[in-house]
Amino acid sequence: MIVGLAFYLFAAVLIAAAAMVVLSRNPVHSVLYLILAFFNAAALFLIAGAELLAMTLVIVYVGAVAVLFLFVVMMLDIDFARLREGFQRYAPIGAVVGGILFLELLLVLGTWQFASEATALRAAPIQQGGLTNTEALGRILYTDYVYLFQLAGMILLVAMIGAIVLTHRQRPGTRRQSVAEQVARSNTISLEKVPVGVGVRALSIRRPPEPELEPRQLAPDPHGQGNGGHH
Repeated sequence: MIVGLAFYLFAAVLIAAAAMVVLSRNPVHSVLYLILAFFNAAALFLIAGAELLAMTLVIVYVGAVAVLFLFVVMMLDIDFARLREGFQRYAPIGAVVGGILFLELLLVLGTWQFASEATALRAAPIQQGGLTNTEALGRILYTDYVYLFQLAGMILLVAMIGAIVLTHRQRPGTRRQSVAEQVARSNTISLEKVPVGVGVRALSIRRPPEPELEPRQLAPDPHGQGNGGHH
C-alpha cells in the first residue's frame, strides 16, 4: 500500500515537472524543473528495484548534466524575445509534427501488452545465478553489447566535437594562449634593472602634478612691531 502511494506520488510530481520544463518561460526555471524530474525518476527506479539506474541518474544527470545546463543557460546572453518572433509562422508545421508523434504513441500503446508474470516480478526482480542488478546490467552492457556501447560513446564524442566547432567564434583583437611560443621559450631567465619611473613613462601614464606648497602667511601684528618680538 505504501509502495503504491509512493509510486503514484513520485509519478505525479515527475509528470508535472516534465510539463513545467516545456511550459516555463524562464530557461533557468526549466532547468530546475528538469532536476526535479530527474530526482523523481530516480525514486521510481528505486521503487522498481533498479538501484544502479537510480544512482546513475542522480550522480550523472543531476550532478553533472543538469548543472552544466544551468551554468550554460545562466552565462549565455540569449534574446528570447527574438527567438519567439517566428513562433506563429512555424506553429502549423510544429502542430503537424506533434500530431504525427502523438499518433505513433497511440499506436505503440495500443499494441502494448504486459507479460503474465510482470505483475509478480515488478516489486521483486529475480536474481539469476546469484547476480545482483548491477552485475547483471554490467554483464549485458560490457559483454553482450560491448561494441554497440562503444559505438554510442563514439557518436557522443563526435557530436560534442561538432557542437564545439559550430559554436566556436574567432574574435579579433583578443589575446590567446600560444602554446608553441611557451614551449619554445628557453629556460634562462634574464633580469634587467629598470630605474624608478621608467616603466610608468614607457606606458604613457602621466602622474598628476603635485600641488605646490603656498607660502605661509603670517598674521598681522596688532602692535605694529612687524616680525619683531615684544620687548
